[in-house]
Amino acid sequence: MRAVWIALVFAVLSFAGTGASLAEERWQTLPQPAPMPPANESGYAKVNGIEMYYAIYGQGEPVLLIHGGLGHADIWSSQVAELSKTHKVIVADSRGHGRSTRNDKPFGYDLMASDYLALLDQLKIQKTALVGWSDGGIIGLDIAMNHPERLTKLYAQAANVTTDGVDPGVLTNKTFAAYIERSGEDYKRLSRTPDQYDAFVGQISHMWESQPSWTKEQLEKITVPTAIVAGDHDEAIKREHTEYMASVIPGAKLIILPNASHFAMLQDPAGYTKSVLDFIDAK
Repeated sequence: MRAVWIALVFAVLSFAGTGASLAEERWQTLPQPAPMPPANESGYAKVNGIEMYYAIYGQGEPVLLIHGGLGHADIWSSQVAELSKTHKVIVADSRGHGRSTRNDKPFGYDLMASDYLALLDQLKIQKTALVGWSDGGIIGLDIAMNHPERLTKLYAQAANVTTDGVDPGVLTNKTFAAYIERSGEDYKRLSRTPDQYDAFVGQISHMWESQPSWTKEQLEKITVPTAIVAGDHDEAIKREHTEYMASVIPGAKLIILPNASHFAMLQDPAGYTKSVLDFIDAK
């Protein structure tokens, strides 16, 4: 079965520009992220044949923030501003996203996890907490399964572990349509290949056709302290799928964010950041 995501990206773009106003409920809005604060350090790391944009903020115990599909690191601006008061915060653009380049290698969550581990190696960060949203949460789960020694905590929001965890209703969702439209605009603004958005989407869509596809047995081997997180109105991930993930990952904490959707970090930045801190700083 072809992934819902592929149809979404290519079919919903025409709907996104219809000018229909979003409803007033917070979980149906898509606020613009605030400007990013000044970074302590930023640059490009050469990893796995690409140049990966990264930035570092603050000091303290490290926390790595990984954005979702089609997005970029700047979506975390509100979280960076607050987390960097007490933590060393690392953000990056995943391969092909934002300012990072891509090559001909087929996209895969294992490869993207390898990119982030190589970045941590170059930054000499042996172990970190990880906050991942959507694809970022899936990358975090991949690292937790295969390289648990690199993580102190995992906060995985709006992730899925099999393709049937995606809610088909996302195809007609106005908020998600607006996100895809905005992502295309951001790609043109940030990317070194601003005219290749369709090619990039086509390349990553091959991954979404079949990944992730983890078994219950694989998830049961996770030893990293994990929070499985979703907005109570997530447009893209089925609630029962989120609950399944939390039930099979040993000791996982299920967190449901109120009056929020797939885009909770934008809709309720203060509440989202508090949820992250409460989890990653808990002893």
